[in-house]
Amino acid sequence: MHQDVAEIRPAARLRGELRLPGDKSVSHRALILAALASGSSRITGAGDGADVRSTAGIVRALGAVVERIEGDGHGVMYQVTSPGADGLTAPAGTLDCGNSGTSLRLMAGALAGLALTTTLDGDDSLRRRPVARIIGPLRAMGASLHARDGDTLPPLVVTGRTPLDAIDYATPVPSAQVKSAILLAGTRATGRTTVRESVATRDHTERMLRARGVDVATQADGEGGATVSVSGGQTVLAIDERVPGDASAAAFWLVAAAIHPDAELTLAGVGVNPTRRAVLDMLSRMGADIDERSLTGPDDGVGEPLADLTVRSSSLHGIDLSPRDVAAAIDEIPILCLAAALAAGPTTIRGAGELRHKESDRIAGIVAGLVALGARVDVDGDDLTIHGDARLTGTTTDSLDDHRLAMTFAIAGLVASGRTTVARPGSAAISYPGFFDDLERVRA
Repeated sequence: MHQDVAEIRPAARLRGELRLPGDKSVSHRALILAALASGSSRITGAGDGADVRSTAGIVRALGAVVERIEGDGHGVMYQVTSPGADGLTAPAGTLDCGNSGTSLRLMAGALAGLALTTTLDGDDSLRRRPVARIIGPLRAMGASLHARDGDTLPPLVVTGRTPLDAIDYATPVPSAQVKSAILLAGTRATGRTTVRESVATRDHTERMLRARGVDVATQADGEGGATVSVSGGQTVLAIDERVPGDASAAAFWLVAAAIHPDAELTLAGVGVNPTRRAVLDMLSRMGADIDERSLTGPDDGVGEPLADLTVRSSSLHGIDLSPRDVAAAIDEIPILCLAAALAAGPTTIRGAGELRHKESDRIAGIVAGLVALGARVDVDGDDLTIHGDARLTGTTTDSLDDHRLAMTFAIAGLVASGRTTVARPGSAAISYPGFFDDLERVRA
């Protein structure tokens, strides 16, 4: 495998058990919360992708001691010893977020409540990611934030304030990152900060704040939305925790086995948080043969449910995905598009515009790759129709330096005839450094 391309040949069968990288979303939050807590926090099984390393680097630059202990390629241990929120210091240079929008947006929330001036920056891709949606609410809380191009794009300069003002804020676009930034800032505010979502997004931040002694209340509205509030002026406690296997990483293998004619894969210790399991439920709606075995036992303080998942060759059929479905499985939509291309009948995906603001324009990227492989896809604004029943033929696909596209096209190569080439496959290391090794292992 050359570093600039990966060549994937069809697999005769797929077998094996995989242990996935630690959940990226939980890993980011664990490191940030460890920085805000005074004392020592041990994080076991953290994701070891470039994005999580960026967050670890930021925490280190702010003055916490961060020790990274090598793992098995699927997770590492971080030992974080921090002076606590009021003891953190601003570095002389910028805080490098790399390719990680999560690092930038969540750290902006954490930094808004600290009496520091810092600059969050990253690579060329990150500099094209929107930041106005966090600037607005954090400014309303009393922090000063500025970005280039009319306060829309990084770098982002944050001058925090202690204490902040509590706000009651309705997010215009459902976003767990925006919600989390406001909640993190809310822990440093006077009064109670409230975030209202029309579609409830992943709740890792709420669970992890509660595990660290912070009062967080959540109220579902009965229509798929939720109101979350946090009391200000609270101390974040240092704790030890274990990070569950990444549900978004699991999605690639769930689809791989479901679309392959001779497959059975087991995924060990996957996080099945109700706000993250949408991809599981959508694949089940499509007819995927998935067994889920709940794992009981101590949750190591995170409160995240775990399960072993076994998935087998399946007869899939097309389904309709609403904007609410898309919001619930935003990171998994590219690999679901591949499943849809091979399912019987059409799949419609409505309201996927948020995909245009990820590491790449994922709508353009996934459509270009699937069409090149032989699928029929129609795009109408932010809506897609994938006609299904495709016979994929190996060709050259471009990941656009986007980890989720790189892995999606590699999975396609397992079932396409001939050879599939994935350009810029190294981007997979953003979230799943061992992905291509695991791919070779399960094709035995």
